[in-house]
Amino acid sequence: MSFAEHVAADCRLIILRALAEETDQQLNETILVAILETFGHRKSREYVRTQLRRLAELDAVRLTEAGTIFVATLRRAGLDHVQRRALIEGVGVPSPEA
Repeated sequence: MSFAEHVAADCRLIILRALAEETDQQLNETILVAILETFGHRKSREYVRTQLRRLAELDAVRLTEAGTIFVATLRRAGLDHVQRRALIEGVGVPSPEA
């Protein structure tokens, strides 16, 4: 796995964890940019959109558009990954205590 692939997998895991922590399991891309930055990933909005699209392809999130903003909603596969019930290839593996 290349460094860029490792970073992308970590970003996807952070996104899924952040969604799982929300009561309604939804966040918009602007908030996700800020969350990634708190974990040391200073990424553009377009980078986050790319990761969200990939997570949607993996059936981990559902994307909707609110004007010009993407809103991500956690799907069952994404929650199963965060809770270590089933793992999604291309997404960082959650630590056991997470």
